[in-house]
Amino acid sequence: MTILRKKFLAAAALGSLATLATACAGGSSGPADTAYVARDVETLYASAKDRLDRGNADLAAALFDEVERQHPYSPWARRAQLMSAFSYYVSRDYAKSIQSAQRFLSIHPGNKDAPYAYYLIALSYYEQISDVTRDQKTTEQALAALREVERRFPQSEYASDARLKIDLVNDHLAGKEMEIGRFYERSGKWTAAQIRFQNVIDNYQTTSHAAEALYRLTETSLALGIPTEAKKYAAVLGANYPGSEWYDKAFDLVQDHAPDAQVAMAD
Repeated sequence: MTILRKKFLAAAALGSLATLATACAGGSSGPADTAYVARDVETLYASAKDRLDRGNADLAAALFDEVERQHPYSPWARRAQLMSAFSYYVSRDYAKSIQSAQRFLSIHPGNKDAPYAYYLIALSYYEQISDVTRDQKTTEQALAALREVERRFPQSEYASDARLKIDLVNDHLAGKEMEIGRFYERSGKWTAAQIRFQNVIDNYQTTSHAAEALYRLTETSLALGIPTEAKKYAAVLGANYPGSEWYDKAFDLVQDHAPDAQVAMAD
């Protein structure tokens, strides 16, 4: 939110409206604010900014939309599109925030504020990430949008934040794979469980779930009667996470159920 707020303040400064602030500060914040009344673009933009400053992001978004509707060819319309997207984001109407930002990019793809619009789209998906027990479509959309920010603008402040969030999103997706894998394992569906645990190793090996995934692969390999595979996973676990509880458990498991599989304890 810090980067967004900084960008919002910069955008507000572009249309420094001190001389007009008094004209809109005393207005009410009811339905009449968005009813169609032809207003000059500066007053309308100032009114929208005033509502946003006072915490009424829903109304601010509607007024910024009205700037574009009444004055579509003015320089203010371009600013208003982005400020509308930001206002919808603040009000947690993420679908409209994404829609507004995408509209801005479709009309002004090469604008200097395009990185911010891409970042706002990514954040709007990111804020909707649900817990691991639910469908992860939005999580995957967030990951794709964050990667787009990193790919397009690798040296930007947005890319730095995107990289941090990508790590968190990957951890979340790995957690979902683990949750499904454990469910299959409890149900005795060893092969289905292994597919999920292997997916964590193949695609999310740098996340916090990798050690447990290797242990679960050891466990399910033994359940499938493949002790050599169990030994392999336990060895990989020992090489990468020698001090972890998951390696200790894997070592004990292999020793108890596959005594001929020699898995050396890590130093």
